[in-house]
Amino acid sequence: MPFTVGLALALSAAFNTQATEPALQTAPQAQTLKEYVVEYFADQPIMVDIAQCESHFRQFNKNGAVYRGTKNNQDVGVMQINEHYHLDTAKKMGIDIYTIPGNVAYARYLFEKEGTVPWASSEACWGKTQNAKVLALASK
Repeated sequence: MPFTVGLALALSAAFNTQATEPALQTAPQAQTLKEYVVEYFADQPIMVDIAQCESHFRQFNKNGAVYRGTKNNQDVGVMQINEHYHLDTAKKMGIDIYTIPGNVAYARYLFEKEGTVPWASSEACWGKTQNAKVLALASK
């Protein structure tokens, strides 16, 4: 904003003695968990497909508790990180897999270390996606 316009607005506000209603502010739009995962894994879209298949983009259940897998209740959160295999490592890394940022951060660590192997049990779902085909071509 040019200095003169800013100065004019400041002076106008200072000398305005009329009662005015406060300006309405629009609150920022809340980001859905799916939008968060899509943004977080923009560079690895196969992880978005995995989140869809593993948890249907749920970190918490309807009661507010962390979402757990239906086949294995040690799988937690949006990326279904298995507590038995990964909780100790995540804690040593300072990552809380029970939070959304921690769950996806640990999933990124796993993906960078092992690829999609940790989510092989749901490959029948995400393995047919376009992102899986692109990943397969890129790894050849």
